[in-house]
Amino acid sequence: MTGRTALEKLCVGSNKDKDVTLINNMVGRKIVMSITGLALTSFVFMHLLGNISLFSGPEGINSYAKMLHGLGPFLWVVRLIMAAALGLHMVFAIQLTLENRAARASKYAVNKHLSATSAGKNMIWTGLLIAFYLGYHLLHFTAQVVMPEFSASRNLDALGRPDVFSMVVRSFQSTAVSVVYVTAMAAVGLHLSHGLQSMVQTLGLNNARTQPVVVKIGAAAALALFLGYAAIPAGIVSRMVGR
Repeated sequence: MTGRTALEKLCVGSNKDKDVTLINNMVGRKIVMSITGLALTSFVFMHLLGNISLFSGPEGINSYAKMLHGLGPFLWVVRLIMAAALGLHMVFAIQLTLENRAARASKYAVNKHLSATSAGKNMIWTGLLIAFYLGYHLLHFTAQVVMPEFSASRNLDALGRPDVFSMVVRSFQSTAVSVVYVTAMAAVGLHLSHGLQSMVQTLGLNNARTQPVVVKIGAAAALALFLGYAAIPAGIVSRMVGR
C-alpha cells in the first residue's frame, strides 16, 4: 500500500501525539474543509431552487420570500450555521494554501489521482472571488443597501409583501450587475468542480477507477449550478422575465 487515507493519517497522528486535534492537524483541516464545503454546496443548490421561483412571476418568488421570513428564529439558526461553515472553510483554505506554498512538498495521500486542472490550481483565487461577491450579494439582496431605490422592503407588492420580484428584475436589468453575477457564478462552478474531487480524495475514496466518475459528477454539478443561476439574469436581460 503506497499511502494512507486522510482519516487513517489523522488517527495515526492522534495516537502518536495526544495534543494533535482536528483543527491543528493539516489532514484534519482538510476533512473539516470537505465537510463544510459539502454543507455550503448543499445550501447553494437549495438557494437556487428557491431563486428559480422567479420564473413563476411575482407570486412565486414573493411568496417564497415571505415564507422564508416567516421561519423567524429558525432562519437565523440556518444563517449562523452557514456563516460558521463558511468561516471555517475560508480560514482553513488560506492556512492550507500558505502551508503548502511554504512546504512545496505537501501533497494529498493519493496525489497521483488528482489531476492538476486549472480549476484546482486556482481554488484559492476562485474562493476569494466568491467571498468578495458574497459580501456584495448580501449587501445587495439581503441588507438591500445597494440600489436602495429597488429595495423590496421599501416597495411592496399588491398584497403588501416585500416586492422581491421587482427588486431582482430591476437590478439585473443593469448590464454591469448581471455581468458581475454571472462571473461570480462561473467562479462558483469552477470551485465546485475541483472541490468535489478534493473532498473525495481527502476521504480516501479516490482511485484510478473512481477518478473519471468523480470528475464527470463534479463537472455536471458545476455546470448545472452555473446554468441555473445564470438563467436568472439571462431571462431578465432577454425580457423573458419581467414586466
